[in-house]
Amino acid sequence: MLASKKRERFHYGWIIAVTTFLTMLAAAGIRATPGVLIVPLEQSFGWSAATISLAISINLVLFGLSGPFAAALMQRVGIKRVMIVALILAGCAAALTTLMRAPWQLYLLWGVLVGLASGSLTNVLAAVITNRWFVKNRGLVLGLLTASNATGQLVFLPMLASLTVHPGWQVAVLVSAGATLVVALLVVIFMKERPQDIGLRPYGASSDESVQESKENPIFVAMRGLVRGARSADFWLLAGSFFICGATTNGLIGTHLIPASMDHGIPEVTAASMLAVIGVFDLIGTTASGWLSDRIDNRWLLCWYYGLRGISLLFLPYALGSNYLSLGLFIIFYGLDWVATVPPTTRLTADIFGKEQVGIIFGWIFAAHQLGAASAALGAGILRTWLGNYQIAFQTAGLLGLVAAGMVIRIGRKRQVEERETEIEGVGMATALD
Repeated sequence: MLASKKRERFHYGWIIAVTTFLTMLAAAGIRATPGVLIVPLEQSFGWSAATISLAISINLVLFGLSGPFAAALMQRVGIKRVMIVALILAGCAAALTTLMRAPWQLYLLWGVLVGLASGSLTNVLAAVITNRWFVKNRGLVLGLLTASNATGQLVFLPMLASLTVHPGWQVAVLVSAGATLVVALLVVIFMKERPQDIGLRPYGASSDESVQESKENPIFVAMRGLVRGARSADFWLLAGSFFICGATTNGLIGTHLIPASMDHGIPEVTAASMLAVIGVFDLIGTTASGWLSDRIDNRWLLCWYYGLRGISLLFLPYALGSNYLSLGLFIIFYGLDWVATVPPTTRLTADIFGKEQVGIIFGWIFAAHQLGAASAALGAGILRTWLGNYQIAFQTAGLLGLVAAGMVIRIGRKRQVEERETEIEGVGMATALD
């Protein structure tokens, strides 16, 4: 009797959530590593910031484009297998970068292989896990999982920056790769495909909500999801705003805040610690955003998030050039907003396109996010090479944030108009019959 009550109180879905959190944390750590390598690689090989930023840009593009195909592959061969293969591939490819001697090797290893592997272990994975294992508190769990990106920075960046300074960037890369391989072992031990496999319902479900494995070709399934999404105006609003989200987070701040800080005389370890502190506040902000997404209109949440982010980025060039107090205010303000956009965006995707398709459709929306990130990573690197600073890049990103705030408020507008017209037609017909 007691054992039965204990099982009712504790659901295995929470172990799945923790395992997924650690997986995404490791993926975030290995993804964040290039941010501390720009200056060391410049010094070691004489490569320009634009050359190194191109590798990061390739990484970000493939990081996003692999998402919908990974979601379809999860339906075909299972979540666990995809996670294990991706973790091993990312760890091995990162470790091999210690042997590189030419830029094309950086593009292949860190750009292509790490990009493809880590793209299977990010927000698309969080969307699939939460919709498969949770009904109650789905938004909260999604917020916690997506916050792992910030936690990855918190855990890895200061340590990686210290290792980069001494004994060297090669050791920093090997530590990041090793952590990824350790997490792969945890996935082997603890990961399960679905609640029904162990005699459970999704957490908070009143009836069985089974998810069937697809036997179709994953590439066909992913492309069919893109075609379905492309027919909807809401898809383009979500994808367009998420493009800007990626440009203003991973692409710009995640990649270039450390070298931008160093341009203003801030030591690399201190700059990495600042980025990690952004991660602390993002952990708070994203978790709170997940909680709020269960309770407040998600369009208005996104409008506030993008608007506040745009204002903070317009302020950043002045904060870097003034004092630590101003920079501290930016870190707190921006950090609370970093990945807060993910829970409401995912929730809107599920509401519009259905839970069964959320992994694939959101995968394409997240691909737009990473295209934005790649554009900003490369563009900011080129601007720094040409102009010697990041001021234009930061201010452009701030203006884009304000544009995104206007875009998201229009999500669902067409459906609302159609529903209102249908309601009016129904009232008119009823009146005519009377």
